[in-house]
Amino acid sequence: MGTHRGGLDAQVVVVGGGPGGAASAWALARDGLDVLLLDRARFPRDKPCGEYLSPQASRFLSEMGILQRVENAGAAQLAGMVVRAPNGKKIHGQFAAAHGFRGFRDRGLALRRRSLDPILLDAARGAGARIEEGVKVTALEREPTGRVSGVSVTDGRGAERRLTTGVVVGADGLRSIVARRLGLTRVARWPRRIALVAHFRGVTELGESGEMHVERDGYLGVAPLGDGVANVAVVVPASRAREIGGDAFAFMERWIGRRPHLAPRFHAAERISPVMTTGPFASSVSRAWAPGAALVGDAADFYDPFTGEGIYAAMRGAELLAPLVADAARALTARRGAVRAALTAERALAEYERLRRKEFAGKWAVERLVGAAVGVPALMNHAARALSRRRDMADLLVGVTGDFVPAREVLRPGYLARLLFS
Repeated sequence: MGTHRGGLDAQVVVVGGGPGGAASAWALARDGLDVLLLDRARFPRDKPCGEYLSPQASRFLSEMGILQRVENAGAAQLAGMVVRAPNGKKIHGQFAAAHGFRGFRDRGLALRRRSLDPILLDAARGAGARIEEGVKVTALEREPTGRVSGVSVTDGRGAERRLTTGVVVGADGLRSIVARRLGLTRVARWPRRIALVAHFRGVTELGESGEMHVERDGYLGVAPLGDGVANVAVVVPASRAREIGGDAFAFMERWIGRRPHLAPRFHAAERISPVMTTGPFASSVSRAWAPGAALVGDAADFYDPFTGEGIYAAMRGAELLAPLVADAARALTARRGAVRAALTAERALAEYERLRRKEFAGKWAVERLVGAAVGVPALMNHAARALSRRRDMADLLVGVTGDFVPAREVLRPGYLARLLFS
């Protein structure tokens, strides 16, 4: 690979080719920057993920010019969510409701990541980004000042390279090498959960809504993917990792088989993909930037998969990040004083952190309230009794998880009082 602007291998190196990385690369390349995206995988590939895109996530797909292509790839249309509590009470919430809020679309989408991610990467390529698959980032390169100035990588043949850049964007997921090398990762003690994810054909009683089944020892999520296929995830405390051992499917079968309301739906189902594991969750960062680097998507925050907002959050984070990374990269590759350029770049990345916190603070609060309820069966049962009687409140909550109802609507004292005391 030759050098590009300013003698660098790229103005921006994006690590990770999932939704956050592809959306960042797309936006930066469209803005005229020289962008190199690296991913250790080769696409298409499966990924442990709920594979749900909220109604508002379709806005990003539309702006990238790929919404129709995603739908043509077989994306299922989801009208809302159904949540079953340990006591059997069900919460039904719809995206299209009478609360007065409307999303970009009235429905969410569900599509396997092996289909979605190549479409996102094609959009980034079309905007001018360079994509290298099968390349693993092993370390960050730094200047004497400590500012990140590049990455060290190895390819599938074991060949090592050092790539220089103005800014590194870490979009490399829950176990982000970029976040860990920056020393920014924080892990909460509770809730510590892990997920087992697989695809099944023939699960019965699939409808037009995603499903969450909360039990005393974890929960199960079902996302219909169309053509009789469903994404199925069992999420349990991380303390059960040893019990799972080397046979994740056997654990998954036992867990589902012990639930009388779930087991019959899987009697004739066929698993059509390996069981993938991920977690523990409850991971965040002290801040989502350092001199010369920034984090987006799961690399910056992943509390728990229950609300299913990871893809939206990654793409919205990319939308906030891209113009500020562009400012930082241009400052660092311009022909002007190094000190002035570094200060300009740091101000831009610090502004990303401010915007990120402002954008997601309410959603983080809701995620933590939901996570607490899921982890305390009595609390979950109480919430389900209240929301099963108040469809208007259920629709609001599902709208928040659909990313088009502001989080403040379910954090208002009146809403919380009705939830707790009704």
